Amino acid sequence: MSETFQAYLVRKQGKDQITTSVETCRNEELAAGDLTVRVHYSSLNYKDQMAASGNPAVARKFPHVPGIDAAGVVESCSTGRFQPGDQVLVTSYELGVERWGGWAERIRVPSDWAIPLPEGLSLAECMMLGTAGLTAAMGVRRLLNHGLQPKDGPLFVTGATGGVGVFAISILSQLGYEVAAISGKESEYDWLQSMGATRCLPREALAKDLSKPLFKSEWAGGYDTVGGEPLASLLRSIKPQGAVACCGVVAGAELPLTVYPFILRGITLYGIDSVWTSYEERLACWHQLAGPWKPAKLTELTQTVTLNNLDQAIATMKAGNSRGRTLVDLTA
Repeated sequence: MSETFQAYLVRKQGKDQITTSVETCRNEELAAGDLTVRVHYSSLNYKDQMAASGNPAVARKFPHVPGIDAAGVVESCSTGRFQPGDQVLVTSYELGVERWGGWAERIRVPSDWAIPLPEGLSLAECMMLGTAGLTAAMGVRRLLNHGLQPKDGPLFVTGATGGVGVFAISILSQLGYEVAAISGKESEYDWLQSMGATRCLPREALAKDLSKPLFKSEWAGGYDTVGGEPLASLLRSIKPQGAVACCGVVAGAELPLTVYPFILRGITLYGIDSVWTSYEERLACWHQLAGPWKPAKLTELTQTVTLNNLDQAIATMKAGNSRGRTLVDLTA
């Protein structure tokens, strides 16, 4: 094992000046852990964009290495859980937040954070999916376990051009559901339909009078990735006994809503936490993602960058213009 590795470092200079650069780091700078992994691939997530911008809610201390996803080859494992040469993936937990993340050629983590490479996926494909794929799969599992069936009616997906949104669309459509993609990016509607959406709706379709406790029943359920008023509006339109999975707050953390959709229609709202979900659920989701739920157009919805040209992809995401997934290739 070499003594150094390359990493994308975020530094804070002075009170609020944030700088980024690819630098050579030493192994002793890594956090404690019993598993050391040579990273081959990572990905760009919304949380990573926040970390790269120095957002203190994600980058807790500086210098910082973003990257909540990582996949690569085991270099050492002191517990014996893995052997050198094993291929593994790590998503979420404290990776890229409390400790240096996957935008580095090497990570060190607790071994119980790592999952063996699922049969049916390559290391690159695991990171094309990453936390976004895991989060989408968790939400779909909640909807299926709730008992929703295609005959019950259409489902919606908000934030449809993002990683979680497009994976939810792909999985649900492959399972036979009618899926409406809700997005403010009209220019991407043809692309969303090619990913499996039955129809596309603008965000303005949700702009209803939120002083009303209920709207006409329209949806059997759905997957919300934005929160705020869009989610509050959609919950008013869920059919009796319907269900919604939710995972995001880009439209706001407040939910202007009464209890009426829950007590008069018996709907259920499932919160999706992919950060601290159980190891068993992770295995179950990755098994599905490597098998019947593997997106048919996974490569087509992914762009690839390296550590040295990450900045443009970060800027695109920050401006709200990204779509699909961004794979970070550390082997190039």
